Amino acid sequence: MTLLVTGGAGFIGSNFVLDWLAGSDERVINVDKLTYAGNLQNLASLAGDARHVFVQGDIGDASLLASLLAQHQPRAVVNFAAESHVDRSILGPGEFIQTNIVGTFNLLEAVRAYWGGRDSKAKTAFRFLHVSTDEVYGSLSKTDPAFSETNRYEPNSPYSASKAASDHLVRAYHHTYGLPVLTTNCSNNYGPFHFPEKLIPLIIVNAQAGKPLPVYGDGQQIRDWLYVKDHCSAIRRVLEAGSLGETYNVGGWNEKPNLEIVHTVCALLDELRPRADGKPYKDQITYVTDRPGHDRRYAIDASKIEKELGWKPAETFDTGIRKTVQWYLENPDWVASVQSGGYRDWVSKQYGEASAETTHL
Repeated sequence: MTLLVTGGAGFIGSNFVLDWLAGSDERVINVDKLTYAGNLQNLASLAGDARHVFVQGDIGDASLLASLLAQHQPRAVVNFAAESHVDRSILGPGEFIQTNIVGTFNLLEAVRAYWGGRDSKAKTAFRFLHVSTDEVYGSLSKTDPAFSETNRYEPNSPYSASKAASDHLVRAYHHTYGLPVLTTNCSNNYGPFHFPEKLIPLIIVNAQAGKPLPVYGDGQQIRDWLYVKDHCSAIRRVLEAGSLGETYNVGGWNEKPNLEIVHTVCALLDELRPRADGKPYKDQITYVTDRPGHDRRYAIDASKIEKELGWKPAETFDTGIRKTVQWYLENPDWVASVQSGGYRDWVSKQYGEASAETTHL
């Protein structure tokens, strides 16, 4: 039995591959383009493990996909491959359109051809699971109910619009061609191997470097926070028992404003790795100009996956964030290795010259 995973060297994808192989002997074919956020160091513990086959490649490469599917004959495809950072999509939307829309289309076409050539038993057992985001639903006010699977799509950034388009393609391939698909829409993930352009790892690494901790606007943007390993367990459950053609929202039941997240991380660092001068890390907080079109609130109603599939997160935010901060403190070599020149250039462009000199390592 074989699973084909796309984007399996990125943050969520690599956590999924590691968790999958920790609990299963089923082989994983891992296809990743290895853009700036794809990192084989995430998978270093699998070196020499015959159950893990890594292939550097693009989901837009139709011939590569056809070859891999024919050679390895997976029983399922799990699609994590995506450009996934809102700020980057604002600065350069073209790559998001190419990967998230055109790439998903090419992957669906390759999978449809492969699935169509299988015998009836294999066709019935096959699954295509598409991993998406809550950002496709747009923004909520403080009093709006949380996003359910029936919310209409109202994406507000090039990133979320491109993911919305990919979701629609997946849905269409089920309804038009009968492809056995499943879709998950998750809230903000955090945990090990998170690239330090995102809020939580950025705060951890900047704090340790004695740099300012940049907070957009007033810091009151609300997100639902999901520990990445809980997300991985949800995907496994949906793959195992999800109803074909259905969407499942995956959330952590942890709505918190960004500023509270920053204060929580600072308090943990004060406890686990206090500053040499004895001052609190929150003194390093600095407010920067809000990004264009910044959604005010996301919230996930994850009751459907709990009711239908019996899944709910194992971690509270308190337990998950402590594990996350400890992981970054214990893995400084990983952090240093991803702080490339390209990353520093991006930080300079995003936060402005004044803060750029202080927000990178």
